[in-house]
Amino acid sequence: MAILEILEFPDPRLRTVAKPVVEVDDRVRTLIDDMFETMYDAPGVGLAATQVNVHEQIVVIDVSEDNSEPLVFINPEITVLDEEIFKYDEGCLSVPGFYESVQRPRHIRVKALDRNGDSFEIEPEGLLAVCIQHERDHLLGKLFVDYISPLKRNRIRDKLEKQHKRQA
Repeated sequence: MAILEILEFPDPRLRTVAKPVVEVDDRVRTLIDDMFETMYDAPGVGLAATQVNVHEQIVVIDVSEDNSEPLVFINPEITVLDEEIFKYDEGCLSVPGFYESVQRPRHIRVKALDRNGDSFEIEPEGLLAVCIQHERDHLLGKLFVDYISPLKRNRIRDKLEKQHKRQA
């Protein structure tokens, strides 16, 4: 397994729309394992393949306190089940150090493939539902900063660009 480089905002590669996975094979399973290792190391609760510059529809999530509930979503499709909005302070491994309040549907249905290519469906609520929607946005080339005001988004962009220049 390997720890992969996580792209950071405003890297334009984060805006790439991911393509569906055609076949779940050993290459995809190795990527999934590397994504989990990268996410746990960061540390985070979710990671989309887009964030590690692989533009395929793969998401890994683990919202447990002890990293004991790893979930894999390949080619996830989301249906909103309840229009009730859940407001949550979101952060992102691609926007390190920043948290902003984002509103998302509280209850969703997700259809996806697991790490073996088997189809499954779940109906999460609350934090897991928010996390799945956040990671699915990455596959569509969207970031949580797209939900906040342009002023806040530009301020975050400027701070991260300065940080990247200092590190270079």
